[in-house]
This record gives sequence, structure tokens and C-alpha cells, in this order.
Amino acid sequence: TSPSQPSCPEGLLCGGVHLVTWNVGGAMPPDDITALLGLHIGDGNTDMYIIGLQEVNSMINKRLKDVLFTDQWSDACMERLSPFGYILVTSQRMQGVLLLVFAKYYHLPFLRGVQTETTRTGLGGYWGNKGGVSARMSVFGHTICFLNCHLPAHMENSEQRMEDFESILQQQQFEGQAATGVLDHDVVFWFGDLNFRIDELEIPAVKAAIDNNKLTMLWEKDQLNMAKDSESVLEGFLEGPLKFPPTYKFDVGTDTYDTSGKKRKPAWTDRILWRLRATVPSGPTPNAGKRGSILGPSSGTKVTQHFYHSHMEYMVSDHKPVSSIFTLQFPYKVDMPLVMIMVEDEWNSIADATCTFKAAPNFARSSWDWIGLYKVGFKHHKDYVGYVWAKQEEADYHRVEHEVRLPKGSGDFILCYYSNNTSTLVGVTEPFQVLTVMLSSFYGK
Repeated sequence: TSPSQPSCPEGLLCGGVHLVTWNVGGAMPPDDITALLGLHIGDGNTDMYIIGLQEVNSMINKRLKDVLFTDQWSDACMERLSPFGYILVTSQRMQGVLLLVFAKYYHLPFLRGVQTETTRTGLGGYWGNKGGVSARMSVFGHTICFLNCHLPAHMENSEQRMEDFESILQQQQFEGQAATGVLDHDVVFWFGDLNFRIDELEIPAVKAAIDNNKLTMLWEKDQLNMAKDSESVLEGFLEGPLKFPPTYKFDVGTDTYDTSGKKRKPAWTDRILWRLRATVPSGPTPNAGKRGSILGPSSGTKVTQHFYHSHMEYMVSDHKPVSSIFTLQFPYKVDMPLVMIMVEDEWNSIADATCTFKAAPNFARSSWDWIGLYKVGFKHHKDYVGYVWAKQEEADYHRVEHEVRLPKGSGDFILCYYSNNTSTLVGVTEPFQVLTVMLSSFYGK
């Protein structure tokens, strides 16, 4: 069933975030990822999808193709999400580590300062098979960072995993005044194939605990959970209870744990954690010697996790995907777009194909800004039917008249203002109808 999410208290802004992590083991996307994205139980409360993948096929010839086009996993996610009004906000890939950020189209003007970073930790920092990719942004005025990591494998490398995570945090620095480092953000989501294992217990004991649903016993021996008491870098990171079986390692094509000669011990390698920015310490606490400071909600932000589970039905990889849904609550800070676009509800003829727009006083326009015409259900900012340059003029409202080339037939469309300086869409209209076929060429007057 769909997780119940509370109504938003008055004066606060609430947003639903659906987060997925999956080590896909070099496999092609499965035919149907509807269940993974929760689209079969959609309750309309999901505002953003964050998808972190590891071991996406990165063979040299395939990677060259991906530079020219997109990779098949990005395509699969866009194809599935775009009909529901989700647009690819940004993506970042480092060899096999891929991060995709989607949002409802009408939120795009309020996602600002979008930046991405990559940190290689494989082969001493020279190879990107391991490391972290991140995307940060201001969401309605509150800073959020999404960090997808693939940390070193094997039971004995728990300390190396912590060292690599700390190195990623130190190396990832963003431009701008606020939130230059990952942990400077109001909210951080940390997820991926973190590769932590279950200590002490042997394989038969681990499998017996799984079969008898005694997961708490395994949770107590999980390396990441044990490290929370001793590793200062983990201070403030929260995780929901692991009420699902370990997600690694399975025989591909089955839900049977590893029967190969390697016989890897089952483990919760695939995890989703979050952290609220620390408040200023207000005095000594009983745990001061261990934890060092008080952590709590920053700038009125609250994060609520609704569920955290694995998806056993997906079998293309030796890992099972893990997903979680959160509600973020925060006070209103930004409620006006940088550019407001006005357009008629219907376009019946070429003469109707006009719009006016007004930029906010603090918005730095560029002569390379443009307004694009998009079919409802578009995938990303380049997926336009046509565009015109948003010419700079002195008038308060800039009138853009253009003739458009549309596909045959009528339909619902949206106009969006693309900012060259920020590389994002900073203004969008409500959907409007084009009722006739306009075959003229696309240009600005």
C-alpha cells in the first residue's frame, strides 16, 4: 500500500522525495521499473526522484556512445517518469557511478544553484570505479545535497570505507557563499553501495537469521551501525531500521544468496542515510565525550522517513535495489520564480503564439537565454519542440512573438525560460492548449 503522509502544517512547505540506490552490476535496465519507482501506488506526494546507480556499464566503446547520447539507465528512468510530469534536473556520471535528479516540472524555477561534483577514490584516486558523485541545490531557499557513493568492497576494508567517505566529503567543494561543503547543507542524503558487511557471524548463522527473520541480530553486527559510535564523520547521520533482508549477494536471475565458489556472506551493502545540519552546541551532554555536539533541525527543516525497503523482484544484478520515501518540511523562503512567463490558455493560430515575461530585479540575464516550447511530458531542458531567444529589452515586460513548428495534431504545451548563466529552467508556465497545427518555421520577431 502507499505510505501515508501527513498533511503539511500551515506556514510550512512540504515535499516528497523518493530515493533509490542500486548496484546494477553492469546489467541492462529491466523491462519495467514501475514498482521500483512506486508509480503503481502513486499518491501524488512525490515531488522529486533521486536515483543513484553503481556499476552502470562503463566499457570503453559503450562509454563513448554515452557521451554522444545518454546511457540506457538514464533513458529508462526518463521514459518512465516523464509521462508523470518529472523532468531531469541534473545528472552526473563517473564511470559506473550515476546520479539522476528528477523533479515535477512546476518546481523547476525553485531549484537553484544546481551543481554537481565527482570524487575518484579507486586506485588511489586515479580511477572512478569507486568514489562519490553528488548534486547540490537550493530547494525553495533551503540547501540540499545528494551524495551517491560506491565504497571499497570486502569484509576487511571497513576502515578504508570510512577513510574514503571522509576523503569524498573533504574533496567535494561547491562554488558560492552558502554550503560550500557537503555537510554545510541544511539536509544531506548519503546513499549508494556503501559496501559495509556483517562482522563476526559466519555464513550459516547469517542465513539462519535471515530465514527466521531475526534481522535485529544481524543489524547489531553491521559494520556501518557499529561505526556510528566511534566515527566522528558519521555524527548526525540517521538511518531507518533495516527491516528488509540483506541486499547482497544474490545469484543473478534469482533471489537466492550466492552459491558460487566465492560464497559471499549476505550483507546490507546498499543503504540510504540522511543528516540535518548541526545546530550550535548549547552545552555539555551525557554523550559529549563520544559525539562532541548537539545535532538537530537546522533552519526549521524536518525530515520524516515513511518507508525503507528492498525490491526482491528485481533480479538483473547480484544486488537488490533499495528505496525510501521522505517528506521534507521547511519554512517558506522562496516562493517567486526568477522569471514569470504569461501566455494565453489556448493557441488557435500563429497570431496567438506569443508570450510576455518579466524577470526578477536580482536575476542576471544573458543574451544566450531562451524560451522553449515543450510538449507536456518532456524529459529534460533540451527536449523542446522549438525555442526563441529571450532578447533583452528595457521594458518591464518583454514580449516574445514567435511562430512555431509543431508536430501534427493538437496538444498540451508549456513554455519554459532557460537561463544560460545557471544552466537551468528558471520560469515555467501552466500547461496550455495548441488547438491547430502550425507549420511555419520557428523564429523570433
